[in-house]
Amino acid sequence: MPLNIRYGNGASVVVRARESLVHGEGKQLIFLIRLMENVRDIMRSPEKVLNSLMEHSKDSDYKFERLYRILFNEEMFYLAWQNIYANQGNMTKGVDGKTADQMNLARIESLIESLKDESYQPHPSRRTYIPKKNGKLRPLGIPSFNDKLVQEVIRMILEAIYERFFEHSSHGFRKKRSCHTALNNIQKSFNGTKWFIEGDIKGFFDNIDHQILINCLKERISDERFIRLIRKFLNAGYVENWKYNKSYSGTPQGGIISPILANIYLDRFDKYMKEYAQKFDKGTKRHRSKEAKQFEWKKSCLTRKLRVEKEEDARKELLIAVKELQKERIKYPHGDAMDETWKRLKYTRYADDFLIGVIGSQADCIQIKTDITQYMKDVLKLELSAEKTLITNAKKPAKFLGYDIFIRQSNDTKRDSLKNPIRVFNNRTVLYLTTEVIRKKLLEYDAVTITNRKGKEVWKPKVRKILLSLDEKDIVEKYNAEIRGLYNYYSIANNSSIIDSFYNIMEYSMYKTIANKLQSSARKVIHKFSQYSEFRIPYTNMRGETKHVKFYDEGFKRKTTKEIMCRDILPSRFISKHTTLAQRLIARKCELCGKKGEMMMHQVRNLKKLKGDNEWERKMISRNRKTLVVCEQCNTRIQQ
Repeated sequence: MPLNIRYGNGASVVVRARESLVHGEGKQLIFLIRLMENVRDIMRSPEKVLNSLMEHSKDSDYKFERLYRILFNEEMFYLAWQNIYANQGNMTKGVDGKTADQMNLARIESLIESLKDESYQPHPSRRTYIPKKNGKLRPLGIPSFNDKLVQEVIRMILEAIYERFFEHSSHGFRKKRSCHTALNNIQKSFNGTKWFIEGDIKGFFDNIDHQILINCLKERISDERFIRLIRKFLNAGYVENWKYNKSYSGTPQGGIISPILANIYLDRFDKYMKEYAQKFDKGTKRHRSKEAKQFEWKKSCLTRKLRVEKEEDARKELLIAVKELQKERIKYPHGDAMDETWKRLKYTRYADDFLIGVIGSQADCIQIKTDITQYMKDVLKLELSAEKTLITNAKKPAKFLGYDIFIRQSNDTKRDSLKNPIRVFNNRTVLYLTTEVIRKKLLEYDAVTITNRKGKEVWKPKVRKILLSLDEKDIVEKYNAEIRGLYNYYSIANNSSIIDSFYNIMEYSMYKTIANKLQSSARKVIHKFSQYSEFRIPYTNMRGETKHVKFYDEGFKRKTTKEIMCRDILPSRFISKHTTLAQRLIARKCELCGKKGEMMMHQVRNLKKLKGDNEWERKMISRNRKTLVVCEQCNTRIQQ
């Protein structure tokens, strides 16, 4: 039977082929059936494909097969393009010299064809360096845009497979997870901790062992072509100073799949820590402290006397004694802090940083540190930094994700619903923002001058000369963004109000910067632009309307954790975005001249930099889009 098949209605062809097989028309139709099943899967929407994968993600024994054929689905690439096109980094050239600009459907089709015959080979990343906060340089890899598209499709597939399989203790690079969910988890579950173990993995992302990572993938994925594709990315290497360098370990520099591959690698450690905690935990209830027993005995004696006492004056004296005893009792814990029959271990990880909370002895912590160091070395071929992996008494702060974390010791009380005083603040986990963080941030922004006067630091706001090239509106927006950025990150700190000291320096630094630009004084600038007790800079928008940009004045109240708890929920289904970019190309109509035919996408890095000097700029500004579908003739005019 000739296999002259067109990619029409894959489902109907499969049905007809199965009917033919039933009627005995030949076993050769088995090949036809399998081929048409593949065609049908290729034509499925990304939403159905990814949700199908997610249905099995929690089943640890399930093996995922035939994943590679998902890469033949054009809709997956349309969605990948929609996901990543807006990132400004996509307008930076890779080693192939291409960017997101000039994107067209033929480019995706060509990419899929190379994947079908496995001739696709990722380009090495172009390595560059960006400055770090400490003055050193951080290496940054820039992949080609085509490679980013393929990586984004792989990332969506891996996310569907692993997201619900990962442990709850993992918070980095995951949907609805963040630094805040990790910190919130610590604040909720680390109460009563006696010791912290701060985890630091030496050069984690550069030292991931490729073979161990591939073995981790093979535990869940039974598709050699898909595994080979990921191995190609791992071995792609990088180009630095026009010289090719092979990569023997680590994840792709700047790669979209790097974060999820890192989580897959460390998921073994997460599961090890879960099992370790189950073995370490001991006891179901902590023994009462000696003080608690003594107070209960005294209260019992007074209560017995109160029952038999008949005289009113004596009864009043006994009642006063009971109340005084209750006040004194609040100062002491109910549980025995040194109870060796009660042990607990808590663990939270964000990317390659982790924090362990231990209710136990210092000797227990030393053993835990030894065990995890050995596990990292033997199983994951990683090394824990002996200097930075610290054991800290929980009364002192441990560092995690920019916060100081410690356990509060307090005898302060709070009235319960029956108006009885209860001690609810003791042994609670505190998230703390230090003055040192604010100091470093102000120095980083070059907004402060610090001098020593009689052994004390004196902070004075200063002009930020780097901002003098901006207009007044942009200067205010810059300060607003920096103030909001610090507040948004540290808004869950117990002492978030301390951000007000950062705000005061930034406020007067802004006044001085604008005054310097206008060759005036800060006092005159404040008087000129203050209105209704607000500092407002007027400006005219593109429509000729007068608007105002207001300096931030919303305070720094600590945010509740309700929103964080809502975010910390695993997604149960994938909801597809509308692939408007591809739909605009498929429409085959130039958005500049209206001509029909083959189209390409013109894209700019930043819409704000367009001045509206020509037709295509005005069109993009009016639509508030940094993409424009154009024909070949219009594209040639734009590029001139």
